[in-house]
Amino acid sequence: MTGSHGPNCSITDVNVKLFSSRVSFMNNQKQQKPTLTGQRFKTRKRDEKERFDPTQFQESIVQGLNQTGSDLEAVAKFLDASGAKLDYRRYAETLFDILVAGGMLAPGGSISDDLTRTEFCLFTAQEDLETMQAYAQVFNKLIRRYKYLEKGFEEEIKKLLLFLKGFTESERNKLAMLTGILLANGNISAAVIGSLFNENVVKEGVSAAFAVKLFKSWIYERDINAVAVALRKVSMDNRLMELFPANKRSCEHFSKYFTDAGLKELSDFARNQEAIGSRKELQKELQEMMARGDNFKDIIAYVREEMKKTSISEQLMIGIVWSSVMSCVEWNKKEELVCEQSIKHLKQYSPLLKAFTSQGASEIILLVKIQEYCYDNIHFMKAFQKIVVLLYKADVLSEEAILKWYTEAHVAKGKSVFLEQMKKFVEWLKHAEEESESEEEEEN
Repeated sequence: MTGSHGPNCSITDVNVKLFSSRVSFMNNQKQQKPTLTGQRFKTRKRDEKERFDPTQFQESIVQGLNQTGSDLEAVAKFLDASGAKLDYRRYAETLFDILVAGGMLAPGGSISDDLTRTEFCLFTAQEDLETMQAYAQVFNKLIRRYKYLEKGFEEEIKKLLLFLKGFTESERNKLAMLTGILLANGNISAAVIGSLFNENVVKEGVSAAFAVKLFKSWIYERDINAVAVALRKVSMDNRLMELFPANKRSCEHFSKYFTDAGLKELSDFARNQEAIGSRKELQKELQEMMARGDNFKDIIAYVREEMKKTSISEQLMIGIVWSSVMSCVEWNKKEELVCEQSIKHLKQYSPLLKAFTSQGASEIILLVKIQEYCYDNIHFMKAFQKIVVLLYKADVLSEEAILKWYTEAHVAKGKSVFLEQMKKFVEWLKHAEEESESEEEEEN
């Protein structure tokens, strides 16, 4: 067969060549990637910031601080403006190191010798509250302007507190006053105090001395109640004893140390916290004894011993006993059944309640506790009067206490409902009291 491909070329050969050509073309297509030529990308304004390495960043900050000097208003303006061109987000730690110590801090708290430093910083400022308040405003303005620095600033304070041994006493005092002011202003969380519990700063008494200055400035700016709220929020309220070495962690040592330092309100707060902790432990043990079915004689003996140890009054104890008694049973969810259940339960535990209501004031406290409990637990609203009558019959509550509660000692919770429930019983008590007085007069 002959044709345009020559006398020796078969149809099969032609097909093979065509197939090979197509494969080669497709491979070339895959290998050829599109390229962009002659195009320019517009840089977004936010990407125009200069990128500094830590050394250049430090030099820029130090130079600016040297120019502004001790004028803190000028410092605040410089920091505000510099944030537009310097990368605060990346070099937050460097920035805060310089503002506090004058240069980059090496581990332990010493200044890195090979880097530039400034003499215009917190550590070289005057050691007085007014100057520290002014510095707190510098940090406050900076963080309000650049919100992303907030977390980094708190981490910086935590780090600085771990480095306390590397600072001079004067530097520690300034940092303590500043930290107290920042805590009072809400610029940092009370969680930073956790750094003071580190063994390295505790064992030589550095933490306790630092805490004195810190709490003095904090309480001066606010008050002990605000301090207590902030500490409780981050579960630091029960950890203050950790400011001292293990062999000195007692309420007596803490109280004497801070009272002598002029912080009696902090000593009182710590005592109160210890008492609350003791009461919680006591209530927990009391509930466990009830759950085990220990006899009342043993329970009463244990509670009285604890009262002596911890100086808990009977008025305080009856509240603990009441809470324990009401917590050791699972209550029915139906109102009509819970009333009957509560009467049966309290009848069983009335001897325990009676043991801690030997004083009229204790009876009033118990009545108020019953009122609050019935109000807070809605299924008990209709059970109040029946509980009071039961405890009256069991000699836990006297008629004098009930009448006093009715006329003046009740609280606002459910007042109208409970007074109405008690109306007929109170009238009966008054009538019985009048009859008793008449009989006594006749006998005389």
